[in-house]
Amino acid sequence: MVWDTSATVTSATVVLRLVAALIPVVQLWVGKLIIDQVVRSITGHATGGNRIWVLLAYEITLAVLSDLLSRAVNLCDSLLGDKFTNYVSLRLMEHAADLDLVSFEDPVFYDKLERARRQTTARLGMLAVLAGMAQQFLTLLSLSAAVVTFSPWFLVLLVAAVIPAFLGETRFAMLAYSILYRWTPERRELDYLRMLGASNQSAKEVKIFGLGRYLAERSRVLFDRFYRENKSLAIKRAVSGSLLNLLPTAGYYGAYVLILMRTLAGALTVGSLTFLVGAFARSRSLIENLFSSLNNIAEQALYIKDLFDFFETKPGIVSGPDALVAPRPIRSGFEFRGVSFAYPGSERRVLRGVSFRFDAGERIALIGENGAGKTTLVKLLARLYDPTEGAILLDGVDLREYDVDSLRGEIGVIFQDYMRYDMLARENIGLGRVDELENQARIESAARKSLAEPLIAQFAGGYEQMLGRRFEDGVDLSAGQWQKIALARAYMRDAQVLILDEPTASLDARAEYEVFLRFADLTRDKMAVLISHRFSTVRMADRILVLAGGEVIEQGTHQQLVALGGRYAELFELQAAGYR
Repeated sequence: MVWDTSATVTSATVVLRLVAALIPVVQLWVGKLIIDQVVRSITGHATGGNRIWVLLAYEITLAVLSDLLSRAVNLCDSLLGDKFTNYVSLRLMEHAADLDLVSFEDPVFYDKLERARRQTTARLGMLAVLAGMAQQFLTLLSLSAAVVTFSPWFLVLLVAAVIPAFLGETRFAMLAYSILYRWTPERRELDYLRMLGASNQSAKEVKIFGLGRYLAERSRVLFDRFYRENKSLAIKRAVSGSLLNLLPTAGYYGAYVLILMRTLAGALTVGSLTFLVGAFARSRSLIENLFSSLNNIAEQALYIKDLFDFFETKPGIVSGPDALVAPRPIRSGFEFRGVSFAYPGSERRVLRGVSFRFDAGERIALIGENGAGKTTLVKLLARLYDPTEGAILLDGVDLREYDVDSLRGEIGVIFQDYMRYDMLARENIGLGRVDELENQARIESAARKSLAEPLIAQFAGGYEQMLGRRFEDGVDLSAGQWQKIALARAYMRDAQVLILDEPTASLDARAEYEVFLRFADLTRDKMAVLISHRFSTVRMADRILVLAGGEVIEQGTHQQLVALGGRYAELFELQAAGYR
């Protein structure tokens, strides 16, 4: 993934680190030569008076080169880190766009997505840590080769002293991840409570109902529980680390004593003493850093695993290799054959054995109490879900045989919980068909169809007006005004099938009347599905389907269903009584 991000920058940082890795041992060796030359000069055994200055020039050159390499490496790491962060974020977005809608309605999956999104992006510094480890390892090899020539026991002593500290840190890293893993749902809840406590969407109710203290207290309880568990682990980790780190210190000074004894015995020169002490000190520091970095990588790899677990999640609703293009025009229409649906992991069926036809050019309405399965049915129609049992046919062919994008391209939907994009007015509409986002004429036509055109004419920026309060110069809209924008987005698609889920819920009586006059005109030669609780709305449909308990219990025209005296007639009378 790093190589895919930028092969050029990756290659540059590798080469620069290779060169930088060898400089420390060369610097130490030049320092040894300088000190030996100084000692010989003091004792009168020096040869070549200018040699010491040549060696000093070498050391200065190495110091300047080391600084330049360090800055170049940091630059490459910064550029690569930025590109990689963006690369991973885009891959997350692209993969999420391919996954099934039902995945996002699964709390377990959503926890995995949340960890992948939050924990991974917070730990992309591991790229620099990995590259730094490789550089440190090469430096350690060069220093070790020099130390081993004097005595291999020095290095053995140092490594043996560091290993216990590494193992201890690894154990605590696993425990820290375990806590965060278990607390993912609670941390999501904490973020949600913080959003409620400081959001323009919730501000009115928070103030009216006096929810501020309640939300803050509930957040405090969650935070305190997480903090107590995390604090306990942090204290144990600090105490254990302090005790275990005494071992590397003892190992270093034990080796230091041996080096001093050999120097005093005349077995080593003063330059060799300086070189060995410096090499030994750097080796100790490098080994500690390597083990610490390895521990850091092991800890971060647990979070990176969440990212790859997310990428390994595959969509169930995909187009086959020989998928058919959705028919245009639709000739016979849709047919539901014994369709049942239950969410993954749940035994409760939202729909039970639903069977009916939806003919070409027909306008049908779905009515029923909340939870009857109306919205689930239209999601199946748009193949946002696949049936658990049964089949849905379009022109006699199972929906699963069609190309998914082609099928959805023929369906325009506005759900009751439609999105309010904090974007320009033209973008809010144009997103209904993103490939026509720059087609101003089409955008304006969609706005006229939804009766949003007079609203947009009132904006100072017209179609270039920013909507929503998130960004500068944005204007907020009423629920009814937002709904007209959302309707325009559905009309933007110019689809063969138009699905409106409670399309007038936020409109006043006059606006509702105007919308449905226009809707009746615009869907005259199209297929339309209307979900509504208002009988004044559903009466315009060619056929009404009444759902209860996930089943179609009645269907017919308004007059037929009233005459039948069943559930529809009962609901109609209840609503009509409210107007008498």
